[in-house]
Amino acid sequence: MACPDAPVIDATASSDDFSAPLLAWYDRHHRHLPWRTPPAETKHGVLPDPYRVWLSEVMLQQTTVGAVQRYYLDFLDAWPTVDALAAAETEDVMRAWAGLGYYSRARNLKKCAEAVANDHAGRFPDTEAGLKALPGIGDYTAAAIAAIAFNRPAAVVDGNVERVVTRRAAMETPLPQAKPMIREIVANAVPDHRPGDFAQAMMDLGATICTPRRPACVLCPIGTDCAGRVLGEAERFPLKAAKIEKPTRQGAAFVAVRADGAVLLRKRPPRGLLGGMSEVPTSGWNARSDGVADASAAPFAAEWRSCGTIRHVFTHFTLELAVFRAGPVSRAGADGWWSGPADLPHEALPSVMKKAIEAAIPGATSKS
Repeated sequence: MACPDAPVIDATASSDDFSAPLLAWYDRHHRHLPWRTPPAETKHGVLPDPYRVWLSEVMLQQTTVGAVQRYYLDFLDAWPTVDALAAAETEDVMRAWAGLGYYSRARNLKKCAEAVANDHAGRFPDTEAGLKALPGIGDYTAAAIAAIAFNRPAAVVDGNVERVVTRRAAMETPLPQAKPMIREIVANAVPDHRPGDFAQAMMDLGATICTPRRPACVLCPIGTDCAGRVLGEAERFPLKAAKIEKPTRQGAAFVAVRADGAVLLRKRPPRGLLGGMSEVPTSGWNARSDGVADASAAPFAAEWRSCGTIRHVFTHFTLELAVFRAGPVSRAGADGWWSGPADLPHEALPSVMKKAIEAAIPGATSKS
């Protein structure tokens, strides 16, 4: 039986008039990020470069702001325009992306830059539909670019926005099933005036106030009609479907060292996990099956010494690699090359390969 004094909450309701207080809060408390145009300028019609918005949004997919900032600035230094990125060597792009993860983003980044440069005269389409036709741009990224760079009233929904909306509505439908409802609520709330700032304000609210743990509800500019806050259980939302336990895969990595300190590398196939990136030779592990986890899978005969095991977590599985080192050696595979100590930190090595090399040669992949 319900308590007669309990507040009555319409869990499906969403107040469509919270954009004004949210934007007022954003004007005062927005995050200062290198890809942002501050609201003092956007309010007067100054919009950011679509290239910079696109680059930042692709980098920010499943990656934190803190991790992205250095990569973003380095990319802009190397390729300040979409035409410059389109003309870049793919190897250089992959090398610059190394360590940021989700490497299909880098491959699609290059393809998208080429499409914009070659098919659109170096100008990004200004509609969601036009943007989604480009390589690597899905619903979220298209909406973000349309809103932020072109002032289109698009519903931009990332993890931060999902948290804000599900708490405001005390939404009992778990993610990902709740996504269509969340998008509808956001679409109804987007103002015709300053939709880009509204999108970024929602993201900033989720990142700084409506945080996953211990949200600062008393500071929230739109907390008055937040159902989660009224119920005293904002932190319970969003609800999420039970996670499927990740499998653990096993394999071996082989760090061959030449007398001058160079390390033997090879390139992974262009498609699939870590496609096109550099690696030390490994056994045949993948996301679905294990590889041999001992020295019997070595690429050539040598005195391979164990350097322990490294562990790396991918999106859908965890990998444990037994690491072996041999050296000094001089033999290289037909598809490999020797990377000297000065070059190794600048190779297109994904994080898992850096871990393997570091287990065998501490400090070898650190940039001076």
